[in-house]
Amino acid sequence: MVDLKDSKEDFRPPQEDEQPLAFVVDWSKDEEIKAKRKLDMIIMPILTLGFFCLQLDRGNMANAITDRFMEDVGIDQDQFNVGQQMLSLGIVLTEIPSNMILYRVGPGKWLTLQLFLFGIVSTFQAFQRGYGAFIATRFILGITESGFIPGGLWTLSTWYTRRETAKRVMIFYFGNQLGQASAKLLAFGILHMRGVGGQPGWFWLFALMGAFTVLGGFVYGFCLPDSFQNPHSTFLPNFTWFTQRELHILQTRVLLDDPMKGKKKRKIGADAFKRAFTDWRIWCHFVITLCNNGPQRAFDTYAPTIVSGMGYPALVSNAMAAVGLFVQVPVSFAFSWVSDHFNLRAQTVIVGMSCHLLGYIFNRVFTDVNIQGVRYFGVVWTQVFGTFSHPLNIAWLSLTCHDSEQRALAMAGVIMGANIAGIYGAQIFRRDDSPLYRRGFSVACAVLAFGLAVAIFRFVDDIIRRRRNKGAVEDGAIDAGDHSAGSQSQDDEAEVGNVLGDERKGPLAAKELAAAPVAAAAAR
Repeated sequence: MVDLKDSKEDFRPPQEDEQPLAFVVDWSKDEEIKAKRKLDMIIMPILTLGFFCLQLDRGNMANAITDRFMEDVGIDQDQFNVGQQMLSLGIVLTEIPSNMILYRVGPGKWLTLQLFLFGIVSTFQAFQRGYGAFIATRFILGITESGFIPGGLWTLSTWYTRRETAKRVMIFYFGNQLGQASAKLLAFGILHMRGVGGQPGWFWLFALMGAFTVLGGFVYGFCLPDSFQNPHSTFLPNFTWFTQRELHILQTRVLLDDPMKGKKKRKIGADAFKRAFTDWRIWCHFVITLCNNGPQRAFDTYAPTIVSGMGYPALVSNAMAAVGLFVQVPVSFAFSWVSDHFNLRAQTVIVGMSCHLLGYIFNRVFTDVNIQGVRYFGVVWTQVFGTFSHPLNIAWLSLTCHDSEQRALAMAGVIMGANIAGIYGAQIFRRDDSPLYRRGFSVACAVLAFGLAVAIFRFVDDIIRRRRNKGAVEDGAIDAGDHSAGSQSQDDEAEVGNVLGDERKGPLAAKELAAAPVAAAAAR
């Protein structure tokens, strides 16, 4: 047994506003595997369910417009686009405040409350009539949804090591992808309820999906553990999924991977904002998100309409627009596995964005091809590669951050970027450009090309820094303050993998396991 609390050089005593944590290594590899498997079975399905519910509520609007939603409510396409912008604006304005609340009260309470709130608002969208009600409802929905995604990402970062982040982030985003696909498929059936109770089909779409989200809130309230310090759910404060032994193993392995997580403060200070928003590398990831998500948000909203414009029946187009989204799930899992297994964070983002860009090139070229199957292929390709570069970029960003405060703000910032992208993306496909949207596809190509260039630039920067730091280590002159370089380099990540006992290589002895992080921290 080795206690790392005695290493004062690397783990100073906690200050007044910090939480003291002990590092003790005394478990076997089998115990760690069982504890991590149990964590996966609890945390991942719950977080993925929440993202699924959120995307059902967001995606319903794209499906509703194939059921004469605009005519029934009394708005045109340009006014509809403004409503989509208001949704994103509501999220952007309250994203960081929401994440600060989560950081203070914990994910158990805050994410549970959010699921109830946006589920209720989504349900009451069924009763909206008129442009004013439409705008107000979309804005309020954005406010209630703000912070949920970065909150989920931050929660993952607190329960898992850095090496495990990419795969779990992608699994979390499976909720998004399955929600997108399922919303369109379910809409095909629910929209046929037009006339039931004297209501349009889209009324039942909002009512039923919103009610499902509220039920999801109860799942969160009863099942989602808050943190290592408070491993209880909101509605069952005396119940915990984990034994004290399991909590000890899970917590210590995270702290050995990233000792800075042991210095988590109870509130986010002004210096954390400076660290998060003055680092140009973090801003590169924000720009990548802005460029990838704007076209993707626009395409997701209008995919059923684009398919319908090819001559397919309106409601059938909802089901057809789900095909590429279902295919996306195994493809995105393959990309995340490569990113995680081979530590190819930048490369998978670049390849994913390249394929995404190719999809818009296909769609633009195919507007001059009057063959339904060819044009539909462009839609499917774009959907398959449209979303998953974003979570891969988030995993890449997470490795750029130095501590939990900076990571919490960076996660909020990148999701803000995604929703800012939704603001401009809502205007890419406009009424005067329909039904082929030649201008819209051209704009999407230009935006994605710029984002791809930024991703390549960021990758080249990583290569240069890695080589520079490797040379500095060999010369014994690496700057101890360059923590960013250490957390980013593949060499350091491999070292962390060895410290934790990579599942492919077997565990280290307890003494080596305890000593390696100290050496790594000193090297940084």
